[in-house]
Amino acid sequence: MNSLSWARTFRVLWSAHFFSVASLTVLAPLLPFYLHEIGAGAPQEVLLWSGLALAAPAVSYSLTAPLWGKIGDRFGRKLMVVRALFGLALTLLLMSIASSPFEFFLYRLVQGAFGGVVDAGAAFAGSQAPEDQRGRVFGKLESAASAGSLLGPLVGGLMVSFFGFRPLLQGLAVLVALMATIAIFLLQEKRAQAESETSDQPTGVFRTLQSFLRSRRLILFLVGGICANVAAYGLVPVFAPHVQTLSASPEQAVAWVGLLQAVMWGTALFGAPWWGKRNDRIASERNFSRAALLCGIAIMLQALPERVEWLFALRMVQGFAFSALLQTVFLEISKSSTACNRGVRMGSASSILVAGQVCGAMFGSTLGGFISGPAVFVALGSVLVFGAVAVRMAGIPSRPAQVRVGGGATFKR
Repeated sequence: MNSLSWARTFRVLWSAHFFSVASLTVLAPLLPFYLHEIGAGAPQEVLLWSGLALAAPAVSYSLTAPLWGKIGDRFGRKLMVVRALFGLALTLLLMSIASSPFEFFLYRLVQGAFGGVVDAGAAFAGSQAPEDQRGRVFGKLESAASAGSLLGPLVGGLMVSFFGFRPLLQGLAVLVALMATIAIFLLQEKRAQAESETSDQPTGVFRTLQSFLRSRRLILFLVGGICANVAAYGLVPVFAPHVQTLSASPEQAVAWVGLLQAVMWGTALFGAPWWGKRNDRIASERNFSRAALLCGIAIMLQALPERVEWLFALRMVQGFAFSALLQTVFLEISKSSTACNRGVRMGSASSILVAGQVCGAMFGSTLGGFISGPAVFVALGSVLVFGAVAVRMAGIPSRPAQVRVGGGATFKR
């Protein structure tokens, strides 16, 4: 694939990332209102269905992601990008016609099972990007996710006020389906290398998971990725109440939360490509550990301010540093893969990292019931510091095993 074809392919891939993330983040902050509209009554019922609906895609996705990756290795990763886009478009349409919270919950399960645009795109990029630019490509794709996370809630709030939930979801379904159609014609996949390459690495799902367990380096990177997700998702249930305690009124707290989220994703948008370029020049474990340490300290310091305005600089640092973490984990997984098994390895890694999302949400909400909000920030920041230390150890060679013989002499093996 020449440079011009790759540039056009990457623009399509970036757009697919952006539209998929924006479509999913449009609804997340407004989910309780939509569930109330379709039948959730009491506040406790709204909270219950909101939690179930938010967790549902992660659960189903963790089960299907490795299988989709294996299918992509066999039949082509372009097919998986197109499949994920059409799957997302279909589920957005189904969610727009949901008539009860339970029905909406089922459609969210379908979304997780058939979606996964970001990971399908990452597997595609890992197999098509020039090897010396792979870090830069992953960084730019991370910036697309950050842009979608930034603009999705902002645009979604405005659109809902004008058109309502159902027309908004239907419009997003049309846009994503259009993006899938564009991908069919404009995404170009070079498969000659994959077909000619031979490798003794495992290509099955269970054997891939076993290969992860045999690699000390990959285990440490996956531990770091799980820590990143625990910290990020653990902040979700405690951040808004913390901001409210620092605000003059609940009405102002809502606006502050929106602004602080926008600031974080805005800095992540610019930080992701910067970290991606560094990953092409510097060891991945050094970049991850530095970014995780910086992000963890920024989260812990958010426990200290007595005025909400002081959170702005810390959220900027958090967003900038966090943008390095997951892209670096996936880059390391991609580097450890071959053209024959990159999809199943990326999917299996994604499935493992989902554990961090689920555990993070439970960890944050549970801690919030026992300790103060500021103490939760310190705990979650400490999780990231632990992840930084773990990944930094990936750069330290393991000591060879020694066998003691006879009168005390030792031999390395």
